[in-house]
Amino acid sequence: MITEAIILAGGFGTRLKHVLGNIPKPMAPVDGRPFLAYLFARLRGIGINHVILSTGYMHEKVQEYFGDSYRGINISYAQETTPLFTGGAIALASTHAKSNDILVLNGDTLFDIDFDVFEKFHFEKGNNISIALRKVDNVERYGAVQVDGDGNLIDFVEKGKLSGEGYINGGIYIVKKDWLLAQGMPAKFSFEKEILEMPSFRKNIVAYPFGGYFIDIGVPEDYYKAQREFGGLFPKAKYLFLDRDGTINKRIVDGYVTKPEEFVFLDGVKEALAVFAKKFDKIFIVTNQRGIGKKKFTEAQLADVHTLMMKEIADANGRIDKIYYCVDLTTEETGRRKPEIGMAKDAKRDYPEIDFAESTMVGDSISDLQFGYKAGMQTVYLLTDGDAPEQTKDYTDKFFVDLNSFAKTL
Repeated sequence: MITEAIILAGGFGTRLKHVLGNIPKPMAPVDGRPFLAYLFARLRGIGINHVILSTGYMHEKVQEYFGDSYRGINISYAQETTPLFTGGAIALASTHAKSNDILVLNGDTLFDIDFDVFEKFHFEKGNNISIALRKVDNVERYGAVQVDGDGNLIDFVEKGKLSGEGYINGGIYIVKKDWLLAQGMPAKFSFEKEILEMPSFRKNIVAYPFGGYFIDIGVPEDYYKAQREFGGLFPKAKYLFLDRDGTINKRIVDGYVTKPEEFVFLDGVKEALAVFAKKFDKIFIVTNQRGIGKKKFTEAQLADVHTLMMKEIADANGRIDKIYYCVDLTTEETGRRKPEIGMAKDAKRDYPEIDFAESTMVGDSISDLQFGYKAGMQTVYLLTDGDAPEQTKDYTDKFFVDLNSFAKTL
């Protein structure tokens, strides 16, 4: 199984500079997230646990955002001090990998392929490089790749020399590190021109066609296309999970909301809940209430607080479909206390239609984000107490000052 990947994220993004300004192309925001974040999401889903980011232009912005780990994936950096072109970048990055077979992706391209099929094809063929091909209506902009029925490489045709339907290089490869480094290439070389397109290397290369979604954001029209289409490719959530204290109501520092008169809505929350009522199929509150376990107040008192809360929400045209709370003192007792996902499972039991992949968890603490992350939800962090802790970047790209600010983006 392939567990390491290289992402080429060092391009200058010349054609996008007037659109992005001082942002490296792989960090281009799409629907509120850096383009690279979507690639990480895909890699996490196929079991990649180590990514080597090949960086160059404005490398510090990439490293500042992603750090040494992101979404449970460890990150190493192969920084170019001078442009090495694609081949040199891959060769340098590969020296940071422990395994021999490495997945390689372009940091400005999203290609939706079946990675399991691609990996199986690579190992069955036993070749040194496998290329993921994409069928397109017109190869003229990209250049064509010609293969036989077994996936053996026949030829590369330069862009502009052929038009019409055909296969193009999708920018995803599996490369055997040891073979690549043994070729004695110079430090700076083009992977496409000096490896893939060289007749002497063809016996080492195979290719497999895929028909999934493909976009290269290297030109403004396709960057704007990504802005329009990613909402459908990464659909908006249908189910909303909300923390309570610090998200819906003012938190009592070193204390608990024990009676209705102590419950105070945060500014804009009622307006936000009215928006959510129209946007989400189901809305839940999931809240740790350890004060009950500590005998500071009772479940009957909590019910009184929630009765008042639910009335005011309904009066403001909002809706909460169900409240789940946990009185455990530790996460080990029942597995229901956040960040464990017992309360999510309770909701799934009560509402079997819930799909956690179509759900969003919103909260103001690390445990809220971990809860959503463990359940496979999208996550949103509210800056109720000011700046976000460094750890939050491992669990979300969505930061808002309050619930109402988040609601305005829906």
